[in-house]
Amino acid sequence: MTQRTRWTLCAAAALFSVPFILPSATPVWMQRASAQPAPQQRLKAAAPTRSAKTPAAPQATTKELPPRVPFTAAEDAVSVIPGVPEARFWADSETDFKNALPSQPGPWLILTSGGEDGAFGAGFLNGLTAAGKRPDYVMVTGVSTGALMAPFAFAGPRYDESLRKAYTEVTAADIFEAGSSTGESFVNSWPLKDLIAKWITPGLLDDIAAAYKSGRRLFVVSYDIDAQRASVWNLGAIAAHGGDEARKLFLSVLLASASIPGAFPPVLVDVEANGKRFAEMHSDGGIGGQFFVAPASLITITSDYRLPATQLDIVVNTGLEHDFQVVERFAPSILGQAVGAAIKVDTRMMLALTYAAAKRSGVGFNVATVPASFNVQSKGPFDAKYMGALFQVGYEQGRSASPFATELPPYPAAPVPPSSHIEKTGANQ
Repeated sequence: MTQRTRWTLCAAAALFSVPFILPSATPVWMQRASAQPAPQQRLKAAAPTRSAKTPAAPQATTKELPPRVPFTAAEDAVSVIPGVPEARFWADSETDFKNALPSQPGPWLILTSGGEDGAFGAGFLNGLTAAGKRPDYVMVTGVSTGALMAPFAFAGPRYDESLRKAYTEVTAADIFEAGSSTGESFVNSWPLKDLIAKWITPGLLDDIAAAYKSGRRLFVVSYDIDAQRASVWNLGAIAAHGGDEARKLFLSVLLASASIPGAFPPVLVDVEANGKRFAEMHSDGGIGGQFFVAPASLITITSDYRLPATQLDIVVNTGLEHDFQVVERFAPSILGQAVGAAIKVDTRMMLALTYAAAKRSGVGFNVATVPASFNVQSKGPFDAKYMGALFQVGYEQGRSASPFATELPPYPAAPVPPSSHIEKTGANQ
């Protein structure tokens, strides 16, 4: 879904949960909101009609969850994945980041957040392949929807068709189910969990493991809500470890990175510190930043660190233009418009820092963004026509003569005010 729609979903899901939690007391404002066409349409989009996956009636009770094992900040700071200590590192750790880098310099591919707008990135990568311009990336990083497409991108062009299907043949029913039996979220993400398990085949895991052993790296980011720190997962190392537990962790990390906090349930990841076992709570990687290149301290304007890459190819899976609309006085609309704007600001700021770091490092800076001319409107989360159109735009851009821009995306121009000049026509002459 678009960035604005992702957060509209959060608020809309919250509104939908009211009658589930308080079935005998639907507030007046909820009844009034349901009578307004535009907000009602958004609510329906947030909770699409389902067939086999929609329960016959909303659940009025909340399932009691088992208590979590308590742990301290000091324990969490040194926690590791049992049996796979190289599985992850903190996104703010300079030492761990440097130790986890590819064995040789080369081009890096950076995939941003963006929900269903990942259709642009999927089309773009397919277009690069078609034009024969797609390099062998020594490192691929992904956040949120970028994390979901990163395994396909990392494994190479042979998975382009899988990537296309993942972003053009899914519906909202494949991603979430309205309502939740726990107090952790407003919708249930079990459909997305099942979909990820279907996408990540044993063959794909084998190819990722082989690439890791050759020195290449695949990193995706989730956010540790307990510690308020981003966690970078070395998916190649996890795949190379092999076994059922490693595959389960691989899938859990992808689900966590794409789980909108509050809307989707967080993912609990089992860790160990000084012989103590406990579970961390992870959610959408976009909380910590819309994409990942290196620890923030290494790409600030005051740093002298040089990125060990030959070029940075950044695919921005969301529009950066102003999305004007007269916003209804309705919580989902207000939240969606405000957070959507904040994400665009965050993305632009991160791009600016990365651009400066690339120039300092003598590294090529390439960025692909959704063209300002793209104006197809999404009619709801994971609208097939919208995603198909965006995929095609990405594909055409990817196979064009100049798929990337080498400078920062320009800021949108201010809207042109209407002319106050009144032309004399007809009877006015």
